Amino acid sequence: MVKGLYIHIPFCHQICFYCDFNKVYFKDQPVDAYIDSVGKELALWKQQGALNTPLETIFLGGGTPTSLTPAQLEKLLSYIHQYVPMAANLEWTSEANPDELTKDKIQVLFDGGVNRLSMGVQSFDDDLLKRLGRTHSNSDVKRAVDSARQVGFKNLSFDLMYGLPGQTMEQWDDTLKRAFAFDLPHFSAYSLIIEPKTVFYNLMTKGKLNTITEDLEADMYEKLMNEMDQHGLKQYEISNFARPGHESHHNLLYWNNVEYIGVGAGAHGYVDGVRYSNAGPLKKYMSPLDSNERPILDTHIVPIHEKMEEEMFLGLRKTNGVSLSHFQTKFQKPIQDVYGEILKKEVAKGNLEIASDFVRLTRKGRFVGNEVFEQFLLA
Repeated sequence: MVKGLYIHIPFCHQICFYCDFNKVYFKDQPVDAYIDSVGKELALWKQQGALNTPLETIFLGGGTPTSLTPAQLEKLLSYIHQYVPMAANLEWTSEANPDELTKDKIQVLFDGGVNRLSMGVQSFDDDLLKRLGRTHSNSDVKRAVDSARQVGFKNLSFDLMYGLPGQTMEQWDDTLKRAFAFDLPHFSAYSLIIEPKTVFYNLMTKGKLNTITEDLEADMYEKLMNEMDQHGLKQYEISNFARPGHESHHNLLYWNNVEYIGVGAGAHGYVDGVRYSNAGPLKKYMSPLDSNERPILDTHIVPIHEKMEEEMFLGLRKTNGVSLSHFQTKFQKPIQDVYGEILKKEVAKGNLEIASDFVRLTRKGRFVGNEVFEQFLLA
């Protein structure tokens, strides 16, 4: 059963040098027509019966949802209210760039039902922000947080990044100190992954990117975990930290391998055992919807062995790990019958531990999470 909805807004006023998400420059794009297309796609899901039960989460991502004008945001939110049934305790998140988050936009989001803002802060070092292609300043972050709180937002989160080209431990330490000063209930912190078709990738292939060592990156992650813990923020996933009760319920849907609808250009979803992706280019996304057809690029019926793999590599991202009893109930097989040898090997290495009803990454295992996850994909 579908429990969440992701809506992709592909527009940006500035393209960050590390970003490989589906996005286009805002200028001269059919933004209003795109929002209408999102409305049409939601209407199709409603007609097909996937939006009949109240959803627990909605997430506006991108791109940059806050690249839209207040009027465009209002239009988008009205389509969501028209077609999407919402649970009483709905978590509704919007990603936001601090420099685009005007008081007017914050008010529209709040009045429209959004109750959580996830701000792309990345760093508090001006030089690093320029190197990332970010356009906001530290004063933009303070103004955005102050305005959001004045309007009524309580559930705020920062995205931070480490392992950046040329980044020092001192810079990372300073970013963490400045971030904690905002006294937020949630932080996400990601190490830089250099993806193809990005500015950083092109610089790296030319030998012009000053990447840091793996050891320094590991030290930054160690510092991150220690500092978050000292500030009362529990690590509930490899890259996410929250005060109790402020975990991202939407992202937990992904890690709990629960079904969700993805709407918008290039969006991915998982409905009725089928993973699908939408067409990415705007025209290819919008054109089928004009004919009342879904803009599907690809579909994949997930066989049982892949469902089990997903249960493991998604679930192990959580610090709680994967429930042995839930696995058995879901797949009618004990986890040891399927992955006994891998579990034995990774426990012996000190990367996994089995405690009570859960198998989870150890603290040591969090540093090599991707290597552990690969074992389940190769099984």
